[in-house]
Amino acid sequence: MIKKKLFIAIIFVCAALSAIAQKNVIDEVIWVVGDEAILRSDVENQRLYMQNEGMRFEGDPYCFLPEQIAVQKLFLSQAKVDSIYADESNVLRYVDRWVNMSINRVGSKEKLEEYMGGKKLSLIKEEQKRIVRDQQVVEEMQKKIVGDIRLTPSDVRKYFSQLSKDSLPMIPSTVEVEIITMEPRIPIEDIDAIKARLREFTEQINKGERTFSTLASIYSEDLASAVRGGATGFMSKIQMAPEFANAAFNLSDPSKVSNIVETEYGFHIIQLIEKRGDRLDCRHILLRPKVSEQEIEKAINRLDTLYTDINAAKITFEEAATYFSADKDTKNNKGLMVNQDMESRNYGTSKFEMQELPQGMGLVVDEMQIGEISKPFRMRSHSDKDVVAIVRLKSRVKAHQANVSDDYQALKVLVEERKREEILNEWITSKQKTMFIRIADGWRECDFKYPGWIKE
Repeated sequence: MIKKKLFIAIIFVCAALSAIAQKNVIDEVIWVVGDEAILRSDVENQRLYMQNEGMRFEGDPYCFLPEQIAVQKLFLSQAKVDSIYADESNVLRYVDRWVNMSINRVGSKEKLEEYMGGKKLSLIKEEQKRIVRDQQVVEEMQKKIVGDIRLTPSDVRKYFSQLSKDSLPMIPSTVEVEIITMEPRIPIEDIDAIKARLREFTEQINKGERTFSTLASIYSEDLASAVRGGATGFMSKIQMAPEFANAAFNLSDPSKVSNIVETEYGFHIIQLIEKRGDRLDCRHILLRPKVSEQEIEKAINRLDTLYTDINAAKITFEEAATYFSADKDTKNNKGLMVNQDMESRNYGTSKFEMQELPQGMGLVVDEMQIGEISKPFRMRSHSDKDVVAIVRLKSRVKAHQANVSDDYQALKVLVEERKREEILNEWITSKQKTMFIRIADGWRECDFKYPGWIKE
């Protein structure tokens, strides 16, 4: 099946090339797909990287991996014909996240460069951009090939009726959770200190003493953009916090710095880089006031009073969520949380798998009974703030084999995935017939997933 997971190894190939390459092996061209060559080193590097990461192969790696790369070449070749390109701002954001996670994993930028065979961080990022760019182009090409898949309830029921009991998918345990949050108070003097620091930065920039990008790299608490001098990449208004978007899109002079902007994430100053229609690239510096343990404890005590009132029936949970919760995403929904993870099968619904719950909530919810209200606890909000919360467990569905009445949406996703697989498999088989393909001797004796590679 052609899924994002099929390309996970490809995304990270370049990240490990220098660290794991076998320098004494003489390289050779083992496959040619169209005008693209696949080298022995490509396969060997990917095999060693996957082995080091504990990733499993689907069969013989010297058959599976070249075919995996060749399939990608087919999509990339067609993407050139169809003029499909990656979104550079998305590429930059992905690579920045990867770099940050990698640095956190190994301990420092210097250790990452050492792990990568002595390559400078700038070169590592450029290699990653190329790989991520290719993956995004492949995904866009697949979307174009597949198009819109429209299924009716009868399509889903028909598919379900054809499955044997042993082949029914397992549905993981899910919960529905209602939440009330309270943010610890930040002393006004702490907020004033943050604003004074940002005004100091603005003054240094205006006087030419330091550049915006230098200050962002050193001081901004948005680590994803700090590594590239505070640059966000091209974004539309809908991708930004409303207050941030209003300030950013009102900028017209790249040499000017915005006034201080407060959002749910903290306090910012912004500098325009470039506007393109309804999208904008800018730099920003984010600073957040630090929350003291004393203020956390005070917020827990305030929320504990509300918890007591709810249990005493002085106010309902729904009323408390509506009038007192600091969580703007749920207060108008009577506290009910909605899954905003676009990668989740439950996206857009009120269902969460346990690992999808915010940091600090999973352990609390796991011990609760349906209808139970938790005591106040500390957690991280979606905007990366320390908050305190109480939650009520609305429902819990245990892990089970899928059935149409309870799991229609999950089965619909499964049927759509199978339809995509069929369409992409047919496209690959058709493309093999028209594409020049040559496989070197010694690499042909494989039980390929797509047998059309061998034409003689």
